[in-house]
This record gives sequence, structure tokens and C-alpha cells, in this order.
Amino acid sequence: FNITRFRLVGHVQRIDRIEPVVILQAHTQPAEPPPSLPALITLHQPCKLTDPSTAFLRAARAGQQAKVLEFLDSGVDINTANANGLNALHLAAKDGHLDIVQDLLKRGANVDAATKKGNTALHIASLAGQEDVVKHLVKNGALVNVQSQNGFTPLYMAAQENHDDVVKFLLSKGANQSLATEDGFTPLAVAMQQAHDKVVAVLLENDTRGKVRLPALHIAAKKDDCKAAALLLQNDHNPDVTSKSGFTPLHIAAHYGNEAIANLLHQRGADVNFSAKHNITPLHVACKWGKINMVSLLISKGADIEAKTRDGLTPLHCAARSGHDQVVDLLLENKAPIRSKTKNGLAPLHMAAQGDHVDAARILLYHRAPVDDVTVDYLTALHVAAHCGHVRVAKLLLDRKADPNSRALNGFTPLHIACKKNRLKVVELLLKYGASIEATTESGLTPLHVASFMGCMNIVIYLLQHNANPDIPTVRGETPLHLAARANQTDIIRILLRNGAQVDAKAREEQTSLHVASRLGNVDIVMLLLQHGAAVDATTKDLYTPLHIAAKEGQEEVASVLLDHGASLTATTKKGFTPLHLAAKYGNLNVAKLLLQKDAPVDAQGKNGVTPLHVASHYDHQNVALLLLDKGASPHATAKNGHTPLHIAARKNQMDIATTLLEYGAKANAESKAGFTPLHLCSQEGHTDMASLLIEHQADPNHRAKNGLTPLHLCAQEDKVNVAAILVKNGAEVDSTTKAGYTPLHVACHFGQLNMVRFLLQHGASVDKSTAVGYTPLHQAAQQGHTLVISLLLENKAKPNAVTNQGQTALSIAQKLGYISVVETLKVVTETTITTTTTTTIEEKYRVVAPESMQETFMSDSEDEGGEDPLVSDQQHYRYMTVDDMKSLGDDSLQIDVTRDERAESNRVSMAPSLGVSDLMLGPHHVKEQYAQSSSNHAPDNVDLYRQPVHVGSNFKI
Repeated sequence: FNITRFRLVGHVQRIDRIEPVVILQAHTQPAEPPPSLPALITLHQPCKLTDPSTAFLRAARAGQQAKVLEFLDSGVDINTANANGLNALHLAAKDGHLDIVQDLLKRGANVDAATKKGNTALHIASLAGQEDVVKHLVKNGALVNVQSQNGFTPLYMAAQENHDDVVKFLLSKGANQSLATEDGFTPLAVAMQQAHDKVVAVLLENDTRGKVRLPALHIAAKKDDCKAAALLLQNDHNPDVTSKSGFTPLHIAAHYGNEAIANLLHQRGADVNFSAKHNITPLHVACKWGKINMVSLLISKGADIEAKTRDGLTPLHCAARSGHDQVVDLLLENKAPIRSKTKNGLAPLHMAAQGDHVDAARILLYHRAPVDDVTVDYLTALHVAAHCGHVRVAKLLLDRKADPNSRALNGFTPLHIACKKNRLKVVELLLKYGASIEATTESGLTPLHVASFMGCMNIVIYLLQHNANPDIPTVRGETPLHLAARANQTDIIRILLRNGAQVDAKAREEQTSLHVASRLGNVDIVMLLLQHGAAVDATTKDLYTPLHIAAKEGQEEVASVLLDHGASLTATTKKGFTPLHLAAKYGNLNVAKLLLQKDAPVDAQGKNGVTPLHVASHYDHQNVALLLLDKGASPHATAKNGHTPLHIAARKNQMDIATTLLEYGAKANAESKAGFTPLHLCSQEGHTDMASLLIEHQADPNHRAKNGLTPLHLCAQEDKVNVAAILVKNGAEVDSTTKAGYTPLHVACHFGQLNMVRFLLQHGASVDKSTAVGYTPLHQAAQQGHTLVISLLLENKAKPNAVTNQGQTALSIAQKLGYISVVETLKVVTETTITTTTTTTIEEKYRVVAPESMQETFMSDSEDEGGEDPLVSDQQHYRYMTVDDMKSLGDDSLQIDVTRDERAESNRVSMAPSLGVSDLMLGPHHVKEQYAQSSSNHAPDNVDLYRQPVHVGSNFKI
């Protein structure tokens, strides 16, 4: 196919990828065929399994039915999906594993589950040509006309890949071939572009579309050229042909008020009630543009005066919104439904109020439009006028007895809205007509709260002049002062304080405005509040002072001001943290310096005994740790569990902190309460550099904890061979025993650490050393079922006939525990007589034995204080939103454009009159007459299947 005949370039659309990310080059040369299925399959490299869910998905893809059922029986979530949203059903469908598809659906798999880009199993099976799977999916209720994020249907997928049998089946089940992608491409178009003759034939046989588009007739209608239009229509052209944006020539004539061409079109059979995109009729268009003669003509020709758009707009809504009062009057004289509402409940009166069309509103009210009619959110026309600041319409409504205290669904009154939008004239008007100055929303906001937060100074002043109470709390206990502090409204705070606002009013969590300002770092507000007597050490519910919060947030200037006003350096939170603890936790060096300059206790201990140095070490804030040490912090301080800062640094592999601590005299062999040293901790974690550093500072590689564990035992447990090599090189005993007699080799065998077993044996570990209960490493490995470890031990002369204190051999233990492969390995080397004796004399239930372990309580990243005060918790961000993200005041929000139908621009009947005919009439309803290629720039699911779909086509003070 010559691709230029379509006036566009076909391009590859990425749909789904099974595992590896495969990015295919767009096929911009029509002569070059798309990649074949085998070619694509070879692009998929196997991914290493990492967990049961991944293994489950791999089994589904590979058609391993037994494994799939086994995973499901073990509790794997049937709907688990990979990062691209592909689940087991998608993968089985793709490769035609019908038995697995059947099992998954029987077990409740969602047949219409979609990937991240909206592709279902039916999309995937259709693309892959898996006819049997397609039939089974549809039989089980799969939606045949489901569209992915870019508008692709299963029919499109099958058509693209030349799967004519799948196409026939989908059509027989109601597949709609008129459904196009978001760029306007249909299954027929892609089949033609791909030269799939059979599919094209099937689609054409089932095609029920009308005639092709005829833009020439639209141009004639725009120019009011009746001769040209008549000539075109003589050639048997359809008078209701639609443009790419879905409008007929009569819509064009209505837009421009061309009555002559409209009459001609009607004479030739044009449908006067033709519903274009979004159900827009010619009458809607004429009313929107105020073409009164056209409106009259259309009504005389039978235009439906009650016709509604997709969003419920009638012609009367259109005329009222645009302020065409003569058209409004004409429509009402012809019995237009004055009470008709959009889907959001907007009446024509709301529309007139939004546009400040007083005459249109007056006509509607004259014809008895309900003045307090409400939307689905209980917004009246007065709410709308207040929002938009339309004083004239607001006065008209109030004069017609509109309720000035009507409450929207969230409790906002027109006065709240006027305060939020800084409509002072409307505020004055509303109060003059009896609006309540202390009305509250569902969350307790008064008009003064709203104006204070939004920084509407003139309205705040006006409300206070009219006796608004500055101390009314919201349901969260916040006063206007809190909200003004939250929004950094310094001038508003000054006005509130000078007019009697309580400076230490507490909100629900007992935070004051000073807490709020301290967190946000507004020094001016902090100073202002302190000058008006704010309590510098006021505490929240969890005993946070403003200084705690400033330290946490790194607000150095605020902290300095608070300290200058006598803030306590030793005040502690419920968990025992001082401001210095918080500065250390969050790495706020300058605040820490300031606190220490003011003689903050450097070794203050929290509830668990942690000092600021512990905290700084835990969070790897070396600069703070060095500062604390320079200021006399003890490197030997122990927490409740006996850990020193060096223990923490060693476990978390913080080399710089550890080096600094050691330079300041920290003891490398410091013991926790359980006897563990920093070397124990870093050995278990496998930190080689840390181990070397500690040993350089005389850490004992043979130091035994209270239960006898040495660092080498912990290396053996975690298979940390690199650290073990350092320990052995520095004199660690390979056969050191715990209190129960376990050597590192026992431990390694118990945990199946083959590399560590090999390492220990190579360094002379005793292969037959027994524990206190007589277990050799071989017994331990047999008990745990580690066949490879057993083989390695046997190769190193382990004695298979050795018995425990209870007379058990390694073989008898394996037999009792049912380890078949271990039994097979041991029975050929174990003497039969001994085996018989042990298996017949040991009757009691086998008791598993295990080596000692390190039971230490470590400091948690998230629970170092056992939980944070909600005031400083990031999850409670609603208390500290800024003006930008708090414009709607939490749940008391009102849309910025309250009369936007369905909150979408496409639902508004408005558009700048300067637009041309191709941008027709209802503006946002227009679909651009071009082929967007954005879809080729991103992968819908980052997942590739066989082929990707292709496109063709009074003592008041101030």
C-alpha cells in the first residue's frame, strides 16, 4: 500500500509486554513488513524469578497447569499482576493455554481485568489469534467492545493481525466495528492498510456505516451559497453528511444564521433534530450564538425545543448562558422547559447568573423560574453570582427573595463563597440582605475563617467591623488565627490579634498558631504572635513545643527567635525527645549548632535511652554527629539495649560515622546487654570495610556474646564469606563453640550456607565436632534437609555413623523427617545395623534442635520514638497546607467554575466567536481535524505482545 494515499503515516502502537521491556522501532516505511511473531518472541529474554507471585505468572505463561493450581492452592493471589498490570489470565490467554484460562475463570479470575493501559485478556487473545481462548472468554462474559486507554478494541487487535476467524466470531457476538481509536482509526482502516484481504472482506460484509463525509456542502452552508449547495445535493448527496467533528451542514448554517441555506437543506430532507457529537442539535447552536431568526425557523420546522445534549443542556440553557435575552424570551414563548436541568442540576437561571446576564435572568424570573433552585451540590443561582462576583444579578435574585443563607452540600453559603473569591461588593450586599455572618460549613468554617485563610484583608476588616467572632473554632478546633498562620497571612494575623483574637487558642491536637508558624518558618508571624503574648513553650497533645517543631523542620531563624523568648531546651515530648534529638534525627546542623550554643543537654536521653548522638548515627548524619562529639557528647552512651552509637553505625555500615566515633574514643569491643559488640553486628550484615575498621581498632574477632556466639557464627548464619575471611585472617577461631556447643560449621550447616561450609572446611574446621546434645554438622544438615551440604561434608570425611546423645544417626533423623534425597545420599554410606537400631528404638516425636541466635532490639527508622505527634506527622498534612493546595479549604470546596457542567470544558456551550467553521459552534466539543501521533510516544503498558496495533489514518482597630 502506498501509505501517502491515506495522508498519514502508519505507526506502531506499543500495547503489552510479557516480561522484559522490549521497545520496537516505529515502522515508518510501508514497504517494510512488521516484525513476525517468532521475531518478537526472540526479543523476550527470560527474567529471573524472585518470588512466588512471579513464579506463578511464569507458570501461567508457560502453560504449566499443575504448577498454576499448586500456587493458587498455596494462597497466591489469583489477580496478582506484574509491574505492567499483566496477570495470569492475560499471560495464559496470550499463549493459548485454554486449560489454564478455564481454571483461572472457574476460580474467580476477573475476566475483564485490565492492564495498566486498559488491555483485557480478550484484547490480548484477539491480538494473538487464540480463537478458542477468545470464545471461552466471551462465553464467560468478557466485554467484546471494551476499549483500552488509547481506544483499541479486541476487534481492532484481531483485524490488525489478520485473524479473520476471530474477527468473524467477535462480530457475531456484537463487536462494533465503528468504534475507533482515540485518533479515529477503525478496524477496517487498519486491515486495509495492512492488506489483510480476508479481514477486509469480513468487515465490509458486516459494515453498516453511512456515506463518506462531504465537507464541500459544509463550506456552502457556511457561505450561504445556495446554488453550490443545490448542485452538490443534485448529485444524490446526503444533506445530513457529517464533518470529522460530527456536525451536519445544518449545524453550520445555524451557527452563522444562514436561513436560506437552512431552508434548502430542510427541503432536501435534512434532519432538523440531527444530534451531532455530544447530542448537539442545530437549535442548540443557533441559541448559543443568538441567531434569533434561525431559532424561529428551526422551531417552525419542528426542532425539538426540549432536546438535551449529552450533559443535559437544553437550547434555553445555551441562550441563557450566552445572555441572548431575546432568544430566551422566544424559547419561553414556545414553551421551553424553564425547570430543565443538566446532569449536574444546573438550571437556565444558574447559567444567566454565571454570565451576569441580568436581562436574561429577569426574563427567566418573570416566567417563574424558581429563584432558589439548586444543583446536585445544592448550589443556588445566588451561590453562582457570589462566586463570579456579579453584584447586579445577585441583587436581582435577592430582590426576588433568594435565600441569602442557602447552604450548598458542603455547607457553604453565598457569603462563604464571596469571602473565598474576595468579592467585597457581594459580601456587603449579602450582609445587607440578612446573610448570617457566623454561618458555618460542615467542617465549621465561618466566613471569617475563609477570608482569613485566603488573605482577603478588606473582607476580614469588613466582617470584624460587623462583629464577626474571631475565636470560633472549626470541628478541628482551628480559629481564623490558625488558618491565617497556616496560609502565611501576616497582615491578617495582625488584624485578628488587634481585634481580640486569642493568641493561644488551641486546635484539636492542642497546637497553637505559634506551632503552625514555627513549622512553616514564618519568622514575622512568630514574632508577631510572641509580641502579643503567645506561650513560647505551649505543648501539643504529644508535648511538642514550637521549638521541637522548628528543630524538626530545620527552621533556624524561628528557633533563634523562640530561644530569645525563653523557649525551653530541655522540654521533652511524650517519647522523651528534646529539640536537639529532633535536630539530630533530621540532620538539621544549623539548628543543632544553635541549640548547643544555648547549652542544650548534649547527652539527653529519650525513653529508650537514646541520646542525640545515637539518633544522628542511626540516620547517618555525620556532620551532626561530629558537632555533638565536638560539644562533648559521650561516644560511650548506651541505650536501653546497651547499644552505643558505634553499634548503630556498625550495623548500618556508616563508615564515616564509625571512623569519627572511634577517633573520639568509642570502644570497639563495647558490649550490648546481650554481650554483642559492633563487630558482631557488622559481621551479620556482611559489612567488610566496617569489619576491617573495627579490627584495626582492636575489636576482638573471638569475642563471645553471653550465649557464646562469636562474629564468625553470625557470618556463618548469613553466609557472609567475605567478612568471615577477614575474621579468620585476623585470628578468629573456626571451631569456637557457643554455650550449647555449636561451632560456626554447625551454624552454616543448619542454615544450608554451602559457600560458608566450604570456606570453614578449607580453613580447618572440625567436621565431626559435637554439640552438647551430640549433634555433628552432618546431623544438623540432615535435620534441615540440606543435601548439597551433606555431600560436601561427606567429601570431607564426615562420619555418617556418628550418633547423637539419643543414639540417632544423620540417616535416622532424615528418615524421621521425610527428606528423601538426604536419605538416598546417606543410606549408601551408613551402616545398616546402626540404621536399624536407631530407627527401631527411637519412638518419641523428633525434636528439632537449632543453634543460638542474636536476639537484639534495634532502633527503627519509623518508630524511633514509638510514633510521631500528628502535628509533625507528614500524613496529617491537612493542617499545614499552603494557599495553593488549600484553595478549596479541605472538604468545603467549591469548583472554581461552579457552572461547568460535569466539570469538563467539553460540556460548556461556549466558544470564542473568532473561531472558524472547523472549530465549530460549541467550541470544546470540537475534535481536531488532524491525526495526532502522541500515541506513538508512549507505551500503554510498557508491554509488548506479538505485534502492536498500528494506526492508519465599632472599637475596631487596624
